[in-house]
Amino acid sequence: MKTKNSIVAMFLAVALICSGCGASNTFKGTAIGTGAGAATGAGIGAVIGGGKGAAWGAGIGAVVGGAAGAIIGNKMDKQKKELEAIENAKVESVNDGEALKVTFESGILFATGSYVLNPASQWSLTMFANSLKANPDTEINIIGHTDSTGTDQLNNQLSEDRAASVKSFLMSQGIMGVRMSTAGMGRYQPIATNDTAEGRTQNRRVEIFINPNQKMIQEAYQGR
Repeated sequence: MKTKNSIVAMFLAVALICSGCGASNTFKGTAIGTGAGAATGAGIGAVIGGGKGAAWGAGIGAVVGGAAGAIIGNKMDKQKKELEAIENAKVESVNDGEALKVTFESGILFATGSYVLNPASQWSLTMFANSLKANPDTEINIIGHTDSTGTDQLNNQLSEDRAASVKSFLMSQGIMGVRMSTAGMGRYQPIATNDTAEGRTQNRRVEIFINPNQKMIQEAYQGR
C-alpha cells in the first residue's frame, strides 16, 4: 500500500510542478495520466485544491489524465486562447490543464454594493458567452466573492446575488441554465489582504470555472 501511495504522490508532485510552468494543457494532461492509473478518478483536483478553500473545490473535479486528459487539455488550450482576447478577464489553466478559471473583478462588473451588471461589462460577458456556445461540452461554476467590509450577512448575500446575475446574463445570451451552477463565498476566500484598498479590490471578484462535462470526458476516452 505504501508503494502505491508513493507512486500516486510522485505523480501528484509532477502535476503540481507542471501546473506552475509554461507547459501546455495537452502536456499537463498527459503527464498526469502516464503511469498514474492508480490516481486517475481519485479526485486529484480535490487533493491539489485542499488548501485553496471551498471555491476551488466547487469548480474542480477529478483529473482524467492519460491520453484522454491530453485530448481534454488540448480543447481547453484552444478555448483559453479565445478567452484571453476578452478585455478585463483573467484566464488561468487549473486542474492540471483540464479546466479553466476566468476571473472578473467585481468593480468591472458591478457598482459598489450592487449586483446589477454595468452596461460596459455586458460586452465582455457577451464575448464570454460566445466562447461557451462555441465550446458546448463543458459545465460552468460561477462563484461570487467580496472583501471583508460590511457584515457577513450583507457580503454573503451580495456574493450570491452577483454570481446569480452573471448566470442570468449568460442565460439571456443562450447558455442553458442547467449547464451552470452558482455559489457565493462572501469574504471567506480572499486572494489578497483586506488591509489595503488594492487587496480589497482583488478580493471583490467573480470566478467562473469551466470544466469538461461527461460527454467531453467520454469522447476523450474514445480518442475523440
